[in-house]
Amino acid sequence: MRRISTGSPFETAFGYSRAVVKGPWCFVSGTTGYDYAAMAMPDSPAEQARNAFATIFATLAEAGFVPEDIVRVQYTITDTAFLDEVVPVLGEAMKHALPAAAMVVAGLIKPEMKIEIEVTAYRE
Repeated sequence: MRRISTGSPFETAFGYSRAVVKGPWCFVSGTTGYDYAAMAMPDSPAEQARNAFATIFATLAEAGFVPEDIVRVQYTITDTAFLDEVVPVLGEAMKHALPAAAMVVAGLIKPEMKIEIEVTAYRE
């Protein structure tokens, strides 16, 4: 088993790994839209989704996976009003993977967080 960290202060504070690789599987933790280089969160839900996918794709690459290996994705948004803005970003990011997916509306741990994305990848 291999654990991957992005160095995010949230990983240390909450005691988790950005991803865990076990055999042909890669489990990527829920990822929000922070720009970790600047530790800034954009206001736009679409920009947050883009940032989350950038973090997820970089994590997958470090683990030896590609975005097309994603077989499951869960989206959590804080308001259904964000759907029209985020759906094109989600569709573009997942257009080659076409994973099984779920979306829920729920609160996140910080008020500036509008979307969180969690993925599972499988590599044959």
